[in-house]
Amino acid sequence: MKIEILVAAHKEFPMPQKEGYLPVLVGAVKNYKPGISYQRDDDGENISSKNPNYNELTAVYWAWKNLKDVDAIGLVHYRRLLFEKRPYSLDNVISIEKVNQLLQKYDVILPKKRNYYIETNYSHYIHAHHKEPLDEARKVIAEVYPNYLPAFDKVMKKRGAHMFNMFIMKRNAFESYCSFMFDVLGKLENSINISEYSVQEARVFGYISELLMDVWLGTNSFTYVEVPWGQIGGKNTLKKGFSLIKRKIGIKTKTHF
Repeated sequence: MKIEILVAAHKEFPMPQKEGYLPVLVGAVKNYKPGISYQRDDDGENISSKNPNYNELTAVYWAWKNLKDVDAIGLVHYRRLLFEKRPYSLDNVISIEKVNQLLQKYDVILPKKRNYYIETNYSHYIHAHHKEPLDEARKVIAEVYPNYLPAFDKVMKKRGAHMFNMFIMKRNAFESYCSFMFDVLGKLENSINISEYSVQEARVFGYISELLMDVWLGTNSFTYVEVPWGQIGGKNTLKKGFSLIKRKIGIKTKTHF
């Protein structure tokens, strides 16, 4: 099984040296600088120019449209990756051998769920971001993908989700996921006005897509397994704690550190 795990990055950064990892420069149409040797997301059919709004999804779109000779495709980030063991370092990222083993039994590999405990996925989102896009996404799904609506409503009421747009999928699952996600986001893009959004809030389609993963999973029959995820350089727990308190009292803050 040929497997490619994309590592999304907007600049040069230390990368996994294991077989099967493909660094991708996202937003390459603007972010490319001479000497960067990563695969560019503005090669072939692409949405590289939409990176400020779609985040790492521009790498996913590039793979969907251009990476046709592989059996499984994954996405991780230059600082946030899937791991086989601790400590969380580039030497311990999940290996292609392990991925191959897991994909013999499952269709999708995901990071362990992120749990919010004191609030629902919906509450967490609207305390961190503008409410309109998420509500509008529901309208899009109700109109175009009504069979996905029960899963959407269920995911909104849950207190955890598979976040970060990280995954490894067999080709057929990847095609299904991308077809659904990019169609929903494209229709959402045409139905909301983000011209007055801040730089952070303008990343809205990347944020929305994080919740669409479990909506897609909850509607289809693809099987999945969870593996550990971690962040190179560690997580700023104190900042995250203060951020949560601020969001609960109505102050918008960063959601990813």
